Amino acid sequence: MGTSIWAMGVIIIACFIGAYAALLLKKASAKMSFSFKFLFSRELIISLSLYGFSTVLFVPALKFGELSVLYPLVATTYIWTSLFSVKFLGEKMNIWKWMGVLVVLVGVSFIGFGGR
Repeated sequence: MGTSIWAMGVIIIACFIGAYAALLLKKASAKMSFSFKFLFSRELIISLSLYGFSTVLFVPALKFGELSVLYPLVATTYIWTSLFSVKFLGEKMNIWKWMGVLVVLVGVSFIGFGGR
């Protein structure tokens, strides 16, 4: 069984959504308090919903591909999260972080090409 490009694309989209959910979760944590009201904060509800949606996207993608190819693509979440943290949270990237992103990108590419 080969892995379709479609399934790989869906996994990458799901990872993009999951990384955005992590960004919203970080924003929600700034307002965190140990109260019942926090459970209904906008950022928390949206982030958990996006995490759920990204997980649901995995199911059809897994049907059309090999788990050993598709699941390592989840590592793209680290790339998206790094880019989002720079853009939306003003976090700084140093050379080591950029090298890590590059290594993840190269590794994911090797796995993707090996699954076709």
